[in-house]
Amino acid sequence: MRRWGTVLGVITALTLVGCAPSAERPAEPSPSTPGTSTTTATPTPTAVDPIADLSLEQRVAQLFMVGTAVGSIDAITASAVSEQQVGGVFLHGRSDAGVDATAALVSQLTSLVADGDTPLWVATDQEGGDVQVLSGPGFDKMPTALTQARTFDAASLGREAERWGSQLAAAGITMNLAPVADIVTSAEAGPLNRPIGALNREYGFDEQTVGAYAGAFAEGMRQSGVMPTFKHFPGLGRTTANTDYDADVLDTEVTATSPDVEVYRALLAEGPAVVMMSTAVYQNLDPTSPAAFSPAVVTDLLRDELGFNGVIMTDDLSATAQVKRWTPAERATLTIDAGVDVILISADPTVFPEMYSAVLAKAQADSAFAEKVDAAARRIVLSKASLSASS
Repeated sequence: MRRWGTVLGVITALTLVGCAPSAERPAEPSPSTPGTSTTTATPTPTAVDPIADLSLEQRVAQLFMVGTAVGSIDAITASAVSEQQVGGVFLHGRSDAGVDATAALVSQLTSLVADGDTPLWVATDQEGGDVQVLSGPGFDKMPTALTQARTFDAASLGREAERWGSQLAAAGITMNLAPVADIVTSAEAGPLNRPIGALNREYGFDEQTVGAYAGAFAEGMRQSGVMPTFKHFPGLGRTTANTDYDADVLDTEVTATSPDVEVYRALLAEGPAVVMMSTAVYQNLDPTSPAAFSPAVVTDLLRDELGFNGVIMTDDLSATAQVKRWTPAERATLTIDAGVDVILISADPTVFPEMYSAVLAKAQADSAFAEKVDAAARRIVLSKASLSASS
């Protein structure tokens, strides 16, 4: 297999001259006018393919991010890294052990990757407030997003986020599943919005405020070498139920032109980022499927209308109430079919073997599905290379 250093060197060189291989070639954008796509012109394709030396099994494995408790490494997750060579791991729970202890745990995980193989994404949730996995010596206590916006101007928040990101990077974290880009409709509605507003996870109540502060937080993460993740597309700011604990969560308000969607246009044009899909159902976008399973939301809206060519991941598909009606195999194949790249298996890694086997079997039997696997793996490897090149 081609050594990762060689792949990284080639991709970096091509990027510097403006001809890095792209995951797919989108339609040429129309002249820039208000409300148009954020897609940029695609460089001329080259013969270099960053996944050329990955087997189908390895390509499928790159599509999974498997969770482990932050205090100790789950045996299934360790096996998924060492045997299947999954693309990422997610540290969940709460730890006050500090930077050095976290770095030691991360080192155990990354040591399971053979020298020269595609590196792991190591992710966690470090938003602030109640959603801060890592604390203790070397980690600042981060305020909630709402407090961040009330305390700092956007430029100052960017500097704070760069410091927080540097602390994550020192612990070996390469991806933060933050910031939240959801728009809660008003301060009065906040307590009724269980997933976001009730925990003060929102930066504000309008597109401009959320865009400015979420963008500043994301840029601070990038400056520290940590990949930011905007979530939860196309918005969880209007629901009263929480997809983690409730089934049949339905949004009846968001449309393709709502501020909840439009806020992503500017955010996605500002720099590399991952987008996390919500698992709620959106009546005005696709009333038949959760957003993460919906080609209409993932491909037609996020990819085509908003022009996003980066990595798209799911919210947790392992144990949340919203997705329990589908088998783990169905969740995995529906997600990749919709155009998502990374399946997050956070709370319950025991579903990983079934999900991995289902995606692999379908890719072996269905050439169109295999092409989606290839496109997803290519986007993931390119994103990892861009992060490594900028670190």
